[in-house]
Parts: sequence; structure tokens; C-alpha cells
Amino acid sequence: MYTKILVALENGEADERLLPHVGQLARQVGAELLLLHVADGWAARNFEQLKLTESAEMKADSAYLHGRAAELRAMGLRVETLLALGNPPTEIVKIAAETACDLIALASHGHKLIGDLVYGSTIDKVRHNTTVPLLIVNSKIKSTAS
Repeated sequence: MYTKILVALENGEADERLLPHVGQLARQVGAELLLLHVADGWAARNFEQLKLTESAEMKADSAYLHGRAAELRAMGLRVETLLALGNPPTEIVKIAAETACDLIALASHGHKLIGDLVYGSTIDKVRHNTTVPLLIVNSKIKSTAS
């Protein structure tokens, strides 16, 4: 059913809840994983326009992606990585379409109305702008996947 799963990583604690679920699913269906992190700091958002050099944040994000990919490959999974720059929801939707992903996996933070207004909701923006199915894992609930 799923052949390529885009996994939107934050380089944070939520990834610890998301990755076990996605890893188990990929193993069960034989899917390839595309680990995506969207760097959205000032340097990342202005990288192309201002011809900037890679920031320390972008280098750390890239190293993080490669480290997580190595962990998943050690479990026998097929994994690619991609560090994108800009607005996370926009990039997630765009890259899912460009790479023919058939599932997008994200972690939710359980924000309610006020939290969504303050922090924004990547999930909400992604779900309204894609036709690709979403797997949403609550980052507040401990994973039972193994």
C-alpha cells in the first residue's frame, strides 16, 4: 500500500515518538523512508535570495538527519534524507508531491486553539494543501511500537 513515506522531522523530542511508529510501518509494508527536515531559521529562509553560506543550524540539522538515517538503516530499512529550507508546511507538501511519496508522517504536539494560534499548526496547513494521506503521531504519548 505504501512504497515511500515522507517523515517530517523536527530535530527534537517529538521525533522520538514518531520514528518508532514509522519504522515499524515501513518494515511491515516494505516502504522506503524519506527523512525530511525543513530548516526555517533566518539564514535558511533567505539562503537563496541572499546567497548565504550554510549556517551552523543547517549543518546541525543535516548531521541530525544523517544520524537518524544511519539508525534506521541499521534496522534494515531503506532511507533517504533531505534538508529543505523555508516554510515547513509549504516544503513538506511540495516535496511529498515532487518525490511521489504516498504517505506523510508527522508528530503532533497536542496544542489546542490558543497554542495553534501562537505556535502555528504545521499539520493543519499540510492537511489542507495535500492529497497525500497523513499519519499523525501524538508526541505526548509514549510509543509502544518496536
